[in-house]
This record gives sequence, C-alpha cells and structure tokens, in this order.
Amino acid sequence: MTVELDHLIVHADDARASATFLAGILGVEVGPEQGPFTPVPLANQVTLQFMTDQNVRPQHCAFVMDAHEFDAAMDRIGLSRVTYWADPFQQRANEIHEGPDGRKAYFLDPSGHLMEILAPPPG
Repeated sequence: MTVELDHLIVHADDARASATFLAGILGVEVGPEQGPFTPVPLANQVTLQFMTDQNVRPQHCAFVMDAHEFDAAMDRIGLSRVTYWADPFQQRANEIHEGPDGRKAYFLDPSGHLMEILAPPPG
C-alpha cells in the first residue's frame, strides 16, 4: 500500500484572499470553489484547501521548488512588498537563507501562516 497526502485544510480569515495570495507567490492557479473550500492544487497532486474560519491558528507550510521557480517566487514577493525572512523565527528580515541545504525564505500569508519556499542545492 502506498500512502500519499491528498489535501490539507488551511483555516484562513478569508479563504479566497489567502488562496489567491499564496497561488500568486508560488506562480500556480487557484482552483474552482468546492463548497466552503478554495483550493490551491500543487504539482505533486497535493491540494491546499483554504477554508474561511474565525478561529485561525497559524500553521507552517513549506514548498520545495527548483532554483528557477525559487527566483521567480522571490521576484513576486519583492513586487508585492511582502516582508520575508531567512529564518523561521523571523529575525533576519529581507534576507534569504543560503547554505549547504539550499536556499530558503519565509513569509506570512494574510492569515498569519508562516510559509516557506525552498530550493535544494544543485546536484
């Protein structure tokens, strides 16, 4: 048996706003509404299902991508004037983590979820 993650429900102050924001940064499309959910499908067949909820508890989501996609996402972050950090503790503002594990950047979505983009090292 192969077990795979299919979807994750992400509670948001405004599902459409959070889904649109994240999809814009990642360079993907928001899917059609599915009942109370606003989906953001990803390349590995996992979908983030954003749902409006008044009791949001911040979560952390990380997205792996190649170097070109990382650079494009960072360009979109820059254009949107969103603050980003090199660390998950949000101490190194407007810096990118660059190390033997690759490049990483962290940013907050409109509901306060800490989103991470990462590009593994070449090779």
